[in-house]
Amino acid sequence: MAYLVTIGIEIHVELKTKSKMFSPGRVDFDADPNLNVSEIDLAFPGTLPTINKEAVKMALKVCYGLDMEVDPLLKFDRKNYFYSDLPKGFQITQQFHPIGKKGRLVLSDQSTVGITRLHMEEDTAKQLHLGDQSLIDFNRAGVPLIEIVSEPEIHSGQQAADYVNTLRQLLVYLDVTDGKMEEGSMRCDVNISISKEAGVFGTKVEIKNLNSIANVQKAIDFEAKRQEEVLEAGGTIVQETRRFDEPSQTTVTMRKKEGAVDYRYFPEPNIVPIRLSQDFLDSVKETMVELPQERLERYLKNIAEDDARILVTNMEAGDFFDQVMNHSKNYQEVANFVITNVTPLGFENFKAEEIAKLVDKLKAGDLSSKQGKQVLKSLANSDQTVDQIIKDQGLVQVSDDGMILEVIEKILEKNPQVIVDYKNGKDNSIKFVMGQVMKETRGQANPAKAMELASQVLKSK
Repeated sequence: MAYLVTIGIEIHVELKTKSKMFSPGRVDFDADPNLNVSEIDLAFPGTLPTINKEAVKMALKVCYGLDMEVDPLLKFDRKNYFYSDLPKGFQITQQFHPIGKKGRLVLSDQSTVGITRLHMEEDTAKQLHLGDQSLIDFNRAGVPLIEIVSEPEIHSGQQAADYVNTLRQLLVYLDVTDGKMEEGSMRCDVNISISKEAGVFGTKVEIKNLNSIANVQKAIDFEAKRQEEVLEAGGTIVQETRRFDEPSQTTVTMRKKEGAVDYRYFPEPNIVPIRLSQDFLDSVKETMVELPQERLERYLKNIAEDDARILVTNMEAGDFFDQVMNHSKNYQEVANFVITNVTPLGFENFKAEEIAKLVDKLKAGDLSSKQGKQVLKSLANSDQTVDQIIKDQGLVQVSDDGMILEVIEKILEKNPQVIVDYKNGKDNSIKFVMGQVMKETRGQANPAKAMELASQVLKSK
């Protein structure tokens, strides 16, 4: 019997607030080291924390986005431990009263992963290790965090990667973080165990600080295989914390775990419980935007699934697509044009109304594909309209049968060998006629119409 892999994921998310979780210290990730540090962040005697209201709003938005039960009683606790990146000697968190619990996240394959809890806390300082020296940047100390903990309902590296990617997309849509894992805006820890018996967990191994979605999958796949090889060789899995080593693409031991650490949690004495009013909760709900899953379901009513997923993944492209669709009903053609032609040039360079008009003309056959690209190039950073550009550049596609037939007859009259070649089965004959038609009409003939008529004329000869 194959081993069943069971995975739970904890994700720390830095919130996009202007100030820190419990102090007025500025949040600026590009600032010089130790520039944005408040006395509260360093726990100077006599200083008292105050809750960042915007951080609470952002945490609530994520709770609603994950369909969680919200606890309106806001309470914080102290997590006590000594480490050099924790200047106070304790972290303010929500151990006993998380702001959200019992949520769910729908993945790209429509499977659902449960969310155990979401709680708010403050980040630690950042350590840099240089040889035998360690440097500490306290700019990060106190930055608002939310921690999102999944149920152990993930069963492969690929599903885990999908979970992290889907959650990241949701958080970016909600505008609570930039989601840049490589810069530490999202930090991912995974817990993994294997067992041959469903419903029975094996010994849990934690992999810390995975900094990309690709590494989440690679680390889990390697660790599951490693644990299987240990068990098959008659060994036992040791409960420990490991890290993913990118150069070797393996997980390596960081530290052994004998049991749970005693953090001596107790209620934070300097922050009294706050009951969030229903008006406050409702005001946050009113700011909720259309979520990725909702946008996908809306797009699927009118365009192909692959295009819909591209427009959902690229939020800026999706927003521009929606603007264009206010002026056109050619949904699929607009989606193709926005993805293929507009995206590489930048949405800020175009007016949605003019892109809609351009796509409609292409759909109607008033412009060839080549002419459409020429118009698009002229539209970039321009106040001209599609109609003005077409008029000024003489870009009118000829679709008149009589006119195109007249051109074809003249070409064949000058090149009688083409008729002989066609009757002898040479396919290049039609291509030659097509090329001459486009040349004679300076590229204005409707290519599809010209191809159809050229074929009809050659067959009749």
